[in-house]
This record gives sequence, structure tokens and C-alpha cells, in this order.
Amino acid sequence: MGRRSDTAARVGLAVAGFVPGLALAFLAYELIRQAYPSIAFSGTRFFTTKVFSAGSAYATGVEVHNGYKAVHGARFGILPLIAGTMMSSLIALVMAVPISVGGAIMLVERLPRRLQGPLGVFLELLAGIPSVVFGLWGITTLGPALARDIYRPVASLGIPWFDSGIASTGQGLLTASLVLCVMIIPIIASTTRELIRSVPQTTREGALALGLTRSESVRLVTVPFVRTGVLAAALLGWGRALGETIAVLLISGDILDKYPHSIFDSFSTMAATIAGLLDGAIQDPTGMAVHALAEIGLVLLAVTLLTNFAGRLITRRLATPGLPIGRGV
Repeated sequence: MGRRSDTAARVGLAVAGFVPGLALAFLAYELIRQAYPSIAFSGTRFFTTKVFSAGSAYATGVEVHNGYKAVHGARFGILPLIAGTMMSSLIALVMAVPISVGGAIMLVERLPRRLQGPLGVFLELLAGIPSVVFGLWGITTLGPALARDIYRPVASLGIPWFDSGIASTGQGLLTASLVLCVMIIPIIASTTRELIRSVPQTTREGALALGLTRSESVRLVTVPFVRTGVLAAALLGWGRALGETIAVLLISGDILDKYPHSIFDSFSTMAATIAGLLDGAIQDPTGMAVHALAEIGLVLLAVTLLTNFAGRLITRRLATPGLPIGRGV
């Protein structure tokens, strides 16, 4: 009976271990299958064209490339969408990492224990708020307030990248990045908090015994000890920002064929474009618009996987923390 139970447990664990990989392989296969007509139709123009359009709904003719048809006037290009995706997610990440790490250090190292619990619960609850709520907050409250009180005075200064694109509603790159920043802070901060808690107490006490102050102990011992985990947490947050859909769709301004020339400009991302155009794409009689959206999804999947692989490589290189021996007495 015991051997049978062990065998069943091993089989169950093996199946559970293979399921994520099989699911990813199946997802990639389906995206490739759906995207292939678009790949054949657009070729490399998909990555160099600025316009993404399924063509006129009233067009009577079709265009044929490599044996695949699309509505006359259809152009599928995602170069501005790639730029918008990377810019908004990177701006959000740059703002979120210092806030998250600093907040986690303050929560664990500085605040009394009676406050750590309630604030930790608040952090976890913030992570569970649906993205559409963040989007509504951004378009109805945050965006208009920023446009009225901050964006316009800053734009009047004539600083490059801060001097145009002001929308009356506050929609645009900076507002979307700020909302993305708020959305990924709980992911990075909660993970960093647990990493800091995992630092051995003897290591901290040893640093203090060698003459370091509490601030120096945090800077020279705690942060190097958890830096690999913090990097992994930042990459998790970046992955969330890369794939965020509804919140960005509501706040970005949904401009498909324009690069953001100002941090206040309207733009769009790959994920938001899929959500915004899917309903209309289904009505395309040739089906090419749906295939083009599938190709966008395939590109987004590839970007996410490359980000994760790069993060793993960087994490392995930084896996051995260098801890100081103290400044002595």
C-alpha cells in the first residue's frame, strides 16, 4: 500500500510539473497557428509599419499577399505599439522599484510591529484590486487632477519631452505609467518585504557588532543579501506592466499610429490594442484582422518570455551576494 501511494504521488507530481510547460507550448502553438496568415500577409512590414488598420468597412475589393486576403486598405504595423508598451512599462518600473524597496525596508526595519501587520494587509489588499478599477480611477480622478494642476504648468516651461500632448482628461503616457506604477508596487513591495524578513538575524547582529549603524546595516548587509530576489520581484512587476490591458486602454488615449513624442502624449500598447480592436476585428469578412491581433499576442508572448529568460540570466550572475565585513572599531 505504501509503495503504491509513493508511486501515485510521484506520478502526480510529475504530471503537475509538466502541466505548466505543456500549457505554455499549447498556447504558443495556437498563437502561431492563428498568426501565420498575418505573418505571411504582412511579412517584415508588421514590425516596420506605423499604421494598424483593418481597412474600410465599406471597401469592396481585397488585397492579396502570398495567397492570403485582407480588406482593401488594410495595413498591419505595430512599431508604435511596441514603443508604447516598452516606454510605459519601463517608466512605471523605474518609479515603482525605489518606492517598493524603500517601503518594504521601512515596513520591516523601522516601523513597530503593531503597525507592520495592518500596513502589510493594506499592501496585499492593494494587489487584489481589479485593473479596471485602477483604470476608472485614472481616467475620472487622477488624470484630470494631474492635467489641471501639474501637467499644464510643467508643459508651459518648454522642457523637452514635457512640452506637448496635454489632453483635457489627462490621458496619456505619464498618467498610464503612474497607474501602472501603483499597480505593480504591491507585487514588488510584498515580495521584497518577505525577502528582508528572511535575512538571518545573526547576520544583522553581526553587522551591528562590527560597528555598523542600523542604516549602514540595511544599506551594506540587508540590501545586498536580497538584491537577487528584489531583481526577480522587479521583473515580475515589469511582466505585469507589459501585459496590463484594461487600465491602459482606458487611460492611454488609444492612439495606434503615433509615437509618444512627449511624456503627456496619447499612445497605445500591444495588449490594449488587442482588447480595443477585437470586437471590430471579428467582423472582418476575410478574418485577417483577427490573425493580425493574434500576431500581436504572439509578439507580446515572445517579449514576456525573453524578459523572463533575461531576468533568470541576470539573477544567476548576481546570485552570490557580497557582504561587507564591517568598518571596524
